[in-house]
Amino acid sequence: MALGSIMLDIEGLELTPLDRDLLRQPAVGGVILFKRNFSNITQITELIADIKSVKTPALLVGVDQEGGRVQRFGAPMTALPPMGWFGLLFDRDARAARELARETGWLLAAELLQTGVDVSFAPVLDLQRGVSSVIGDRAFHRSVDGVVALASAMMHGMQEAGMPAVGKHFPGHGAVVADSHLELPVDRREYADITEDIQVFERMILAGIPALMSAHVVYATLDPLPASFSPWWLTSELRTRLGFRGAVFSDDLTMRATSGFGDITSRSDAVLAAGTDMILICNDRSSAEAAVDHQAGQQRPEAMARLARMRATPTFDVTALNDNPRWRSAREQLQSALAGELVQ
Repeated sequence: MALGSIMLDIEGLELTPLDRDLLRQPAVGGVILFKRNFSNITQITELIADIKSVKTPALLVGVDQEGGRVQRFGAPMTALPPMGWFGLLFDRDARAARELARETGWLLAAELLQTGVDVSFAPVLDLQRGVSSVIGDRAFHRSVDGVVALASAMMHGMQEAGMPAVGKHFPGHGAVVADSHLELPVDRREYADITEDIQVFERMILAGIPALMSAHVVYATLDPLPASFSPWWLTSELRTRLGFRGAVFSDDLTMRATSGFGDITSRSDAVLAAGTDMILICNDRSSAEAAVDHQAGQQRPEAMARLARMRATPTFDVTALNDNPRWRSAREQLQSALAGELVQ
């Protein structure tokens, strides 16, 4: 049996019988976890093991663990700074910022890998343009070179721990004011002006990023559909022109930016047809159930092959993380750098 095309959420700290029934459905391929699902390391590790035991092949487990204000799992995991903090350091000492971003990527991934998480939806690849409040300091830097330097360092650190990175939000969310969680952002720039944002993704593809997440943003001069719904963006641009061969995840299809594009079954059909491999449907159980029923029996062999490569493969003993010298070193380096920043 192959992985399904839907990643959905669960309500609490453990699986309910209704959760188990839903996760067993063929269309389900993954679970995304939130703050409400985390209590402590033992609890989350047991929950993830339970999720993965529901069926074969095991479901992918993901989480948004970027750092800063987007960090779903809390203490005792390391509190990570927002990625914009690395950008400020980059402006003072580019080499030190890249080295610390790499070690932080390893630290982020290692702490998640000990629990059984496969993917963190990170790093953010949007440019920090001072326009989008929902992106803000989640972005590394205002320049293409700064974002690529820091994001590629973090990606390599994650990969060294055994976790594939997922860059977001293609082709760039940083130039729009609207928050796609609440409304549909429209970017009215011409293609020539958007190419700077796209360059980040192009260079990260060349650097080997294994997965991307699409943006619920309309680029009005190019396509009336949001990029996540657009065959032009996901197939013509991303797959054909940029040559991307990795996995594509949609952002959450229950975000209000998507509400004008039909019911959840229509949305799921459109996003998958555009070139997405796995769609996220979060915090709306009735929509998740409807989409799972609708997508039952649909097979996408190429997409499933790409998703199969998103499984984590830890490169260290996850049961002895606290004894791992790189974990101790990475934590100390980050905490020392943050303390220095606060003093200044």
